[in-house]
Amino acid sequence: MTPFSPRLRKLTLTLHVTSSVGWLGAVAAFLALSVAGLTSSSPQTVRGAYLAMDVVGWYVIVPFSIACLITGLVQSLGTVWGLLRHYWVIAKLLITVVATLLLLVHMQPVGHLADAAARAALAGGELQALRIQLIADAAAALLVLLTAAALSVFKPRGVTRYGRRRRPEQFPQPR
Repeated sequence: MTPFSPRLRKLTLTLHVTSSVGWLGAVAAFLALSVAGLTSSSPQTVRGAYLAMDVVGWYVIVPFSIACLITGLVQSLGTVWGLLRHYWVIAKLLITVVATLLLLVHMQPVGHLADAAARAALAGGELQALRIQLIADAAAALLVLLTAAALSVFKPRGVTRYGRRRRPEQFPQPR
């Protein structure tokens, strides 16, 4: 694929950064809601937190994760970084794919808790292990997304064999 024009490159980069930051922020909000759902003594707050988590998950986090994956692929294919030329790009792709798949699996217990909260306020220790798991999962997701962001900023060195073959003049072979 030929490199994008500067205008198109900036547009795709803006879309990718926006979806990535949106995903990160939505996961942080999800974490706050899961903590509120576990620690609040108010039945209304608990009910509202779990119902909001289901909505935020399906209507914000999932779309942002898919948008991040798509825009990342487009961005890598239309820029000099390429999809398979640098290890950090491959690492980000793997992080994004795995995180998106785990998110889709993770949304099932969120729906279960939202259904339980809609029927009646979750009292005390009801579904306690699942409620704690949501906090741990959201915290882990936040850490993973911050790792992907750090890879984007620092772009650690490391060109793949494919990258060296594709651009030998830019990446000379070691002697």
